[in-house]
Amino acid sequence: MSKDYYKILGVEKSATDDEVKKAFRKLAHKFHPDKKTGDEAKFKEVNEAYQVLGKPEKRQKYDQFGSNFDQQGGFGGGAGWEDFMNASRGQSGGGFQFDFGDIVGDLFGFGGNRNRKGKRGKDIQVDIEISFEDAVFGIEREINLTKNNNCDVCAGSGAEPGSNIKTCRECNGQGQVSRVQQTILGAIQTNAVCSSCNGVGDKAEKECKHCNGRGFEKSASSYKFKIPAGISNGETIRISGKGENLGKNATSGDLYVVVHVKSHKEFKRSGADIYSNLTVNYPQAVLGETVEVNTVDGKKKVVVPSGTQSGQQIRLRGLGAHRLNRSGRGDHFLKVIVNIPKRVSRKAKKLLKELESEL
Repeated sequence: MSKDYYKILGVEKSATDDEVKKAFRKLAHKFHPDKKTGDEAKFKEVNEAYQVLGKPEKRQKYDQFGSNFDQQGGFGGGAGWEDFMNASRGQSGGGFQFDFGDIVGDLFGFGGNRNRKGKRGKDIQVDIEISFEDAVFGIEREINLTKNNNCDVCAGSGAEPGSNIKTCRECNGQGQVSRVQQTILGAIQTNAVCSSCNGVGDKAEKECKHCNGRGFEKSASSYKFKIPAGISNGETIRISGKGENLGKNATSGDLYVVVHVKSHKEFKRSGADIYSNLTVNYPQAVLGETVEVNTVDGKKKVVVPSGTQSGQQIRLRGLGAHRLNRSGRGDHFLKVIVNIPKRVSRKAKKLLKELESEL
């Protein structure tokens, strides 16, 4: 029974070669055995259909005689999963011809070089150190580094100033050229990066002398940026588009700044809250007193209530760190430490005994 290859690929009989190829690529991706949607039987069937409809002379015979046209001296079978495996092992295949780099490379991930247009430069990471207070309130900083930037002379075009940029004649602007090689599988077509334009697709009549036509060079860069209030130790700031640049038709990578916050001799932080110790003497804890303490906002007066116990916390609302990317601030917590003297005078002992009798 004659097979309907057009129906298998889901195209009309009037479909163009490009439409046939596009349909095959879509179905081959879908049914490839290594994919979740894989179906080896359908993969073979789709490939068989493409081996006929993808070749003008075989398609013509198929239209005339049907899928059994191999009896007329044509080609009725197709390259299945085993054929691809045999090819990878260097064994003989089915003698078929197809665009190996363009189609199979998409399936297995090793064929067909891509056009360099849209290539992205590398990301860069730098580390900076800021003070505890700068992390609480935020600050503007500046980074100086040397990296690949667009050439100052040609502005990244790779062309000598005044020189025209034209479509590469070698690849007709595609950035890649096709080559046909005779292998044990038959004639295999592969795509390679155009050596004339290095895969860009266009070429300057005269290359920039400063950067030798690359469009980029190593140079010093300086960037100012804001460190947000409330940032924590080890957090990263991304500065988009300030990484490495690869010149012609390429986009820059990103710059990542890792922030390291210096430890403070008096304050510690957890989230937006700040913690420190407040040492008072025994009479202050018993009788209560107004004392002066250090905060990130400067010195503040705090009331120590009478009868304060050692280890008790006093809360200073709104004197903590700013909340990162949010409004408001955390709190400052003072942990009271009552200083008990190891040695006391006779007079002090007498007074303490009198106090003890009163308690």
